[in-house]
Amino acid sequence: MYTVINMPRPTKISESPPAAVAETLERLGRNIRTARLRRKLPQADLAQRMGVSRFVVADIERGKPTTGVAAYIGALWVLGLLSHMRDVADPDHDEEGKTLERARSSGTARRPRSLSDEF
Repeated sequence: MYTVINMPRPTKISESPPAAVAETLERLGRNIRTARLRRKLPQADLAQRMGVSRFVVADIERGKPTTGVAAYIGALWVLGLLSHMRDVADPDHDEEGKTLERARSSGTARRPRSLSDEF
C-alpha cells in the first residue's frame, strides 16, 4: 500500500508573482549566487551547509518564487550575510504605516484607568 503525500498547492503569488516581486526574488537569487561564487563555494557545499539539496540552491539562485523564504534566509546565514536582513520590514522605517497609525489615533491622551483596592 502506498502513502499519499499531500503537496501544498501553489499560491497565486508563487504561480504568477507581480513583476516587482519576481524582479526582487531574481535579484536576491543573483546576489546569493555572486556571494557564493566569490567564496568559491560550490552549490553542493552551500546546500550541505544549509541542509538542503543542491536543487534548492539552484532554485534560490534563479529566484524561484515557490522556494521557501527559510531557504533564502538559510543561504544568507551560511554566507554570513544574514545581518543585512535586520532592516527588512523594520517598523521604524515604515513611514506609511506610521502615518496611518497617527491618523487613527484620537489625538487626545487616554484617561488612566483607576485601580481598585477591592479584590
